[in-house]
Amino acid sequence: MKQLILQSPAKLNLMLHITGRRSDGYHLLQTVFQFIDLNDRLEIATTTDGSISRDPGHSSISETEDITIHAARVLQQRFKVKQGVRIAIDKRIPVGGGLGGGSSNAATTLLALNQLWGLDLELSELATIGMRLGADVPVFVMGEAAWATGIGEQLTPIELIEPWYVVIDPGVLVSTAEIFKARELTRDCVAITIRAFQRGSGTNVCEKVACALYPEIRQAIDWLSRYGVAKMSGTGACVFAAFDSLEQAEGVKSRAAEYWESFVVKAMNRNPVVEQCGMLFPARRPG
Repeated sequence: MKQLILQSPAKLNLMLHITGRRSDGYHLLQTVFQFIDLNDRLEIATTTDGSISRDPGHSSISETEDITIHAARVLQQRFKVKQGVRIAIDKRIPVGGGLGGGSSNAATTLLALNQLWGLDLELSELATIGMRLGADVPVFVMGEAAWATGIGEQLTPIELIEPWYVVIDPGVLVSTAEIFKARELTRDCVAITIRAFQRGSGTNVCEKVACALYPEIRQAIDWLSRYGVAKMSGTGACVFAAFDSLEQAEGVKSRAAEYWESFVVKAMNRNPVVEQCGMLFPARRPG
């Protein structure tokens, strides 16, 4: 038996625009992904009997709906792998919070099994497979903070400052499908450039819709706005604000604790799981 124990990180969407819609109904996006060191803990161990299963652990998601199980099965079937895997997940990333926990777990599973099963696939190959599982999976596989377009899968690495963030979980489970179906959702944003974003342009068009459907999100944003520029991540529900120091962030978190579960996290421009699974980031490859 071979085993890896990995910390699967969350992400923030620092902005999110919708510029149109494809003929198949998928929304065309402009967004910026940055990782944070709020992690789920995954234990991924090979088995010899070909079975794919998950320990119940602390996950609230059933095994039949677990994206990590789907990820393992896709790899196993595509490459006719005879080995199996047992996955244990200790969830810390809020479910339905817009932090990409499920997508991160799927990407971590793909990266880990690529090593454990000796598949020797490139990151780009794993990202293409990950796209079948979810639009946010490729950014976790490629492992670099990114400017994303298309439906979120067309990635351009971007270097961002790495502040401390306070992340607040308003305690509601947001349905992404509900947000994207809302009639009042803005779907015709004028495309902006990376340079414009770096100069301060960009909002999250899903925030207004989410706040109307879930007043708890608006309450958290209004409260956090007392201390910094508060935003919602993805389609919600979690909100965040950046701070220059750990001490500042800890001070705000201590005040938030009276009302919500909250986290102090550090921004990361690299997903450490990539290197932990023996892969190199594309920009760092020799030649």
